Amino acid sequence: MIRSGNGILIHIPKARYNTRVMAIKEILMLGCPDLYRPSEPVKQNELSIIKDLTANLHDTLMDFRNRHGMGRAIAAPQIGVFKRIIYMNTGSPIIFINPTLLDLSPEMIEIWDDCMSFPDILVKVRRHRTCKINFLDIEWAQQMLSLEGDLSELLQHECDHLDGILAVQRAIDGKSFALRSQREK
Repeated sequence: MIRSGNGILIHIPKARYNTRVMAIKEILMLGCPDLYRPSEPVKQNELSIIKDLTANLHDTLMDFRNRHGMGRAIAAPQIGVFKRIIYMNTGSPIIFINPTLLDLSPEMIEIWDDCMSFPDILVKVRRHRTCKINFLDIEWAQQMLSLEGDLSELLQHECDHLDGILAVQRAIDGKSFALRSQREK
C-alpha cells in the first residue's frame, strides 16, 4: 500500500514494482576512436548477456531521451559493447541481434541526421527510402522487417554504428553540417 499526497491508501500489486536498478551507461562521443571499430556478431552461447545489455541500452536511451528530447534507437557500440546489437524503442521496444540490411532501394532520401554520439550536430546524409532488415530476436528466432521512410533511415544509421561508420562519414558534402541550435531556429 502507498499513501497518496491526499492521504488515500492506494494498493499497487507487488509485481508492478520495478526493483531493477537503472544502468545508464556513458555514450561514446564523436572523437572517440572506438566508435570506428566494427562490432562482432553475437553467438548463441552469448545470449545470457543480452538481457542485461538490453536493460543497459534501454536505460541509456531513455535517459538520453529525457535529457535531450530525442533518441529512438541505440547500437551497442555506442556504450562500448562491440557486439552487433541494436535496441529500438519507438513506442514499444525491439532488439535486433546480428542485423543485416537487404533490398536497399535505389531511391534515396536526404535528411538531417542526428546521433546520440554528437547530440549538438546535425549531418545531411542520403539514405535508402526503403530496405529490409534481417535479424535474430531475443529468442534467437530469425526475423525480417520491411522498412520505409524514417524507420528505414534510422536502422541504416544504427547498422552503420555496428560497422564502425558514423553519419559524419556519410555527409553529402562539406556544407552538410549544422549545429542543432541553428537548424531549430
